[in-house]
Amino acid sequence: MSPTGFPNLQPAFTMHVLINPPLTVGDVSTGGPLNVVTFAGGSMKSEPGFSPAVDAAIIFGSDLIRADPSEKHVRLDVRSLMKDKYGAVINFTYTGYIEVTPAVTKVFGGSPDAATTEFGNSFCHFTFETGNKDLKPLGDSQYVGAGRFIVEKGKPVVVEYKISKVVKLPM
Repeated sequence: MSPTGFPNLQPAFTMHVLINPPLTVGDVSTGGPLNVVTFAGGSMKSEPGFSPAVDAAIIFGSDLIRADPSEKHVRLDVRSLMKDKYGAVINFTYTGYIEVTPAVTKVFGGSPDAATTEFGNSFCHFTFETGNKDLKPLGDSQYVGAGRFIVEKGKPVVVEYKISKVVKLPM
């Protein structure tokens, strides 16, 4: 017997975010340290067959990163813009968390032995907004994603997200 009422996930996008080293704001009045990571570029492309199709470049973005008191997780709060290949501007935001593992700590610290991480330690909820009539359906759905860090010597760190649309489970 299949479960009823549970949603399913439809693969939608692969996003690559090139990040700059973090800027430390320090301990702020709301409690705890605040770090800001700005984006150096990136892209988002639809998975084959997904509609509406998107092929866009990230043109602006920043992530306000706050560590939990336990320091076992950091919380993400992203505001960003991208422009598709036809000139449509898409506002996107996401919130989520990263489990702070030894591998993630090496990436955050810029360690020379930092390496690409696996999926499974970071999950986010994405929201998209645009005035473009062909892409407006992006704003009518819920999206979730899993992330990882891609580390290559001599290149900016890339955050890769596999983003899925939340859909009704087939009956």
